[in-house]
Amino acid sequence: MITTFFPPYNFGGDGIFIYRLVNELAKRGHQVDVVHCEDAYLLLQPKGPQGDFPCHENVRIHKLRSRFGFLSPLLTQQTGSPGFKSRALSDILDNSHYDVIHFHNMSLIGITALRYGSAVKLYTTHEHWLVCPMHVLWKNNKELCAEKSCFSCTLAWKRPPQLWRYTGLLQRMLREVDHFISPSRFTKQKHMAQGLDIPITHIPYFLPRRPSADYSPCEAGSASTGSHEFLFVGRLEKIKGVQDLIPLFRRRPTYRLSIAGDGTYAAELKELAKGVQNIRFLGRCSHAQLSALYRKANAVIVPSICYEVFGIIIIEAFSYKTPVIVNNLGALPEVVHDSGGGIVYTGEGELERAVDTLAHDHELRDRLGQQGFEAYLKYWTEEYHCELYFELIDQIRKAKGLTLPGVVR
Repeated sequence: MITTFFPPYNFGGDGIFIYRLVNELAKRGHQVDVVHCEDAYLLLQPKGPQGDFPCHENVRIHKLRSRFGFLSPLLTQQTGSPGFKSRALSDILDNSHYDVIHFHNMSLIGITALRYGSAVKLYTTHEHWLVCPMHVLWKNNKELCAEKSCFSCTLAWKRPPQLWRYTGLLQRMLREVDHFISPSRFTKQKHMAQGLDIPITHIPYFLPRRPSADYSPCEAGSASTGSHEFLFVGRLEKIKGVQDLIPLFRRRPTYRLSIAGDGTYAAELKELAKGVQNIRFLGRCSHAQLSALYRKANAVIVPSICYEVFGIIIIEAFSYKTPVIVNNLGALPEVVHDSGGGIVYTGEGELERAVDTLAHDHELRDRLGQQGFEAYLKYWTEEYHCELYFELIDQIRKAKGLTLPGVVR
């Protein structure tokens, strides 16, 4: 597994998913090596990692470090090459006999690292970095990208432009990968619409099952108690859309909005919510804290104003039989439509009606939550993901005439 960020040296949901996949494969008997860039994380978070993320005994971690510190990821960002990390990457990938090499977030590892190693090669599009230097198709840091102007957009984000993107390097390197994986149909279509001619298959994210006792009805978080509790979980960045929730809850003082997470936009959000007593900012929450929040919420609101690749928070809510209210954008409505586990809104008026509905219609709330839970068990568990994952690997292996050891499924 090759990725820029891996817990605890990690910021977003993609790293958490990779962590889950790595440990699920290890639990099934695979030997898994993880390569990530410690320098890249420390460039963005000098205070160092937070949290404890123990790995299975079959997992071995390789942290890419350079005596040049922040210059290493900066060189990679500019050239698309691993640069000072090249020797370490080559030693790991070219001198080992891996059956599968799976690439993930390559932004500060370097696109040319795709040529390293000889194995079945996969690449998961956890974000839009292959078609967007800023990863999120959020133009000039203020609106959805409808027409590309990457050079000026990168400057608007206060990042140095990546000159390698104006060569044929990307297309050449993408040919090194056997197959690409997209977490959603939306993201697959978005990459193809942006002009990438690549073999790509939709395999959704998964959330590991909890112990069976944890799903007991008495702990499922029914809203029939008459509560008016709503929840947001995620990074506090402008593109996540939390600012659009504040006016609504200012007008609904009997409803409570709990905001779990932190990020660069936190201070501005707190200023916007100043004096609104029914909005509480909880910061980073433990698993136990999040579990309690999910259980008692009437709904989890996902108001992202950017093109989300999947929406892992949605299936987390479903696993607690809690419905969702999501913005009609990106992959979010796809997950709701596949499950029947929530309400999709377009615009402020529909958002307000959805919140009012799930605050008062407890029977609907519980029915949507149950439908989401049943869809989670069908589409978004580790069993379903691994079945599709290994099927894809088998197809590539047969097409290339390779023989792999017996796969532990």
